[in-house]
Amino acid sequence: MVTGGSRGIGLGIAQGFAMSQADVFLLANDPKVSEVAASLSAQTGASVTGIDCDITDSKGVQQALAPVESIDVLINNAGLERITPLLDEDDAVEDMFRRIVDINVMGTFLMTRHAARKMGAGGRVILTGSIWSRTAVPGFSAYCCTKHANLGFMRSIAHELGPKGITVNAVCPGWVKTEASMLSLKNMSLQTGRSEDDLLAEITGAQVIDGLMEPQDMASTYLYLASDAARNITGQAWNVDRGEVMA
Repeated sequence: MVTGGSRGIGLGIAQGFAMSQADVFLLANDPKVSEVAASLSAQTGASVTGIDCDITDSKGVQQALAPVESIDVLINNAGLERITPLLDEDDAVEDMFRRIVDINVMGTFLMTRHAARKMGAGGRVILTGSIWSRTAVPGFSAYCCTKHANLGFMRSIAHELGPKGITVNAVCPGWVKTEASMLSLKNMSLQTGRSEDDLLAEITGAQVIDGLMEPQDMASTYLYLASDAARNITGQAWNVDRGEVMA
């Protein structure tokens, strides 16, 4: 089950699992998620089901999961990345901050809480963090603090679920070419007065390997952590960032 699976990194992950012929559930707060699922199923021949759900709604999550008998792998990928400048006097900043916390923290908690009840020994929980789980940038305090929180949550529940034979890990992507990251680049440009090209050159220049990654580049790490080969790995955060943050 992949949350936020109708686009971006989530869709790239889902494609990887579908190409491996896993039964995939795409869960997203997106009325087009069923269309995306049908398209992915046609492309890969795998069973792919789309579920429209707001992960911040506990009852909605329970209802969405009710028809699913068991879950082998839960990928908590859904997230919201928006600018929240501390000194901006617009009250909308506070509303956005709360929404980011609701999705990135509470949504992750609720999905894991309800999905873990359908998991047995050998189960996998994988969170999508960020290189901003390791560091931070100005203007994105809500996103940065929630992505730091995701790693703390991951480590804590690794202790809780370990005795049940369930591993819990996180993947921390660097800059991936998605709609969300390109919007962040635009907002950074507006905030700093620097051109998007200039900022992008600085971002990729900080990487050991140049260039932006594509969503499909993320899938292999999630597939590995979901495999039996990773059965002894839990409570860990894996950077996939072309060497931008070496930690």
